[in-house]
Amino acid sequence: MATYSFENIIAWQKAHAFRLQVYLITKVFPDEERFGLTSQFRRAAVSIGANIAEGYKKLSKADKLRFLNISEGSIEECRDYIILARDLNYINHEQFMILHDSIEETSKLLIAYCKGIINNNGIKD
Repeated sequence: MATYSFENIIAWQKAHAFRLQVYLITKVFPDEERFGLTSQFRRAAVSIGANIAEGYKKLSKADKLRFLNISEGSIEECRDYIILARDLNYINHEQFMILHDSIEETSKLLIAYCKGIINNNGIKD
């Protein structure tokens, strides 16, 4: 018998990979950003996967989608931090592209997951 959990959701897997990248890359941000951009960026990156996980166990579509919408908001917040980090020269072009591509993939998968829930796929209201 297969065990299912939020860890089986591909969008969560990509969100988790993204947050690990954020933690690795922000380790070298300036010390004065520890309670600023570094903290905010990490918090938003963590929020993406955490809200996918929390929404996974919600019983109604509306509850599931509310948590997934929070994840979508955190994705947009991270997009902004990626641009800001680039413009402040905290990350180089290669790091920018890694984060950019990772957040894009996460976003697309999360949208597809939401559409699956909206189209019912066995989930009741």
